[in-house]
Amino acid sequence: MKPIYDVEERPPFAKSLFYGLQHLLACFGATVLVPMLVGINPLYALFSAGIGTLLYLFITKFKVPNFVGSSFAFIGCAIMVLKTYGPEYLAGGAIVSAVFYTIIAFLVWKAGSGWINKVLPPVVIGPVVAVIGLSLAGTAISMAGATEGGDFTAMLLALATLVITIIAMFIKNKFISSISIVIGLAGGYLLSAIFGRVDYSAITNAPIINIPIFIVPKFNGTVILVFSLVSFATICEHIGHTIVTGQIINKDVVKNPGLHRTILGDGLATGVAGLFGSVANTTYGESLGVMATTKVFSVFVFIFSGALAIILSIFGKLGGVLQTIPSHVLGGLCILLYGTIAVNGLKQLVVNKVDFDKKRNLIIASVIFILGCGGSVFQLPGSTYPLLTSIAFAAIVGIILNLVLPQEKEE
Repeated sequence: MKPIYDVEERPPFAKSLFYGLQHLLACFGATVLVPMLVGINPLYALFSAGIGTLLYLFITKFKVPNFVGSSFAFIGCAIMVLKTYGPEYLAGGAIVSAVFYTIIAFLVWKAGSGWINKVLPPVVIGPVVAVIGLSLAGTAISMAGATEGGDFTAMLLALATLVITIIAMFIKNKFISSISIVIGLAGGYLLSAIFGRVDYSAITNAPIINIPIFIVPKFNGTVILVFSLVSFATICEHIGHTIVTGQIINKDVVKNPGLHRTILGDGLATGVAGLFGSVANTTYGESLGVMATTKVFSVFVFIFSGALAIILSIFGKLGGVLQTIPSHVLGGLCILLYGTIAVNGLKQLVVNKVDFDKKRNLIIASVIFILGCGGSVFQLPGSTYPLLTSIAFAAIVGIILNLVLPQEKEE
């Protein structure tokens, strides 16, 4: 299907503003949830996400549209470092990740991208991308209040948000269908307000002006080791995001501008986040879901997303308005967005005609799906916090299986 706006096309200012806000709203919940779980001011994360997004776009020569926000993969080590050593060492961990990403980007630049098909063929990347979406299914359902003993009213409002979004997607007017996420969110918010399910205290508690802080990083051996290991795993996720981005926008971004640039952009965004008191950043699957749903790929839209994130973080009351969005409304949207990510992963298996009559392919995909969706973690003995997320662990195991399992001879 032809895009409404391709990567290099510039929508009018008003439309760019709407589209940019749409990506920010789609990514907002996760961006502020991670720092809240870690114990950090969410406005710092919003500021870092805006700066990181603009930096990522610049490094990738404005050819790879994506929003950069807080990474779930670093939650465990971030909590451990923050509680044990303090915010200076958490900033140091982000710098370690940035350096690690930079080294990998340099090696990828020197080695080229030919190795990707050998190390990360469709039978590995497809399931990894799919579990990025599927592993978040529980999060979306929980946010929507649809778990056992959950909130029935919240569940109905989440479903209403989803229905409004779907209806907007099918409206023949291209602009309305392209902002279906904003329409669904606005409809869900309005219904929630009517039913008295919006908490406005975030506006009251937010500062009028939020001044970003700057932290001088500190390092020790534990921080360097832990953040390096997690960074290796998150690079696998990043490669999956990058390949799927290329498929959605129908451009080979692995070659142009190059995988080394996307890795470098992601890493530097993480370093910036640490210096401004936030957790590590990463490219967002929610943005992929929005692009796949709306067919708006313009990189200028993401410039607006980054700029809006910075503005909303500095003007605390405005950022507080976004924090009043009920979690069930975001949950209703995420049912669609996370599902879209999963479908794009499965699409890789179909398009590349992966043969599951071959035991090798069957084993690799099966192990990745179960490890990725089963909530598995890689946790060192005696450690309180997991070292790797289920997705990162599944990706690493899948890569190893792909490298060690013998190729089967054709009959």
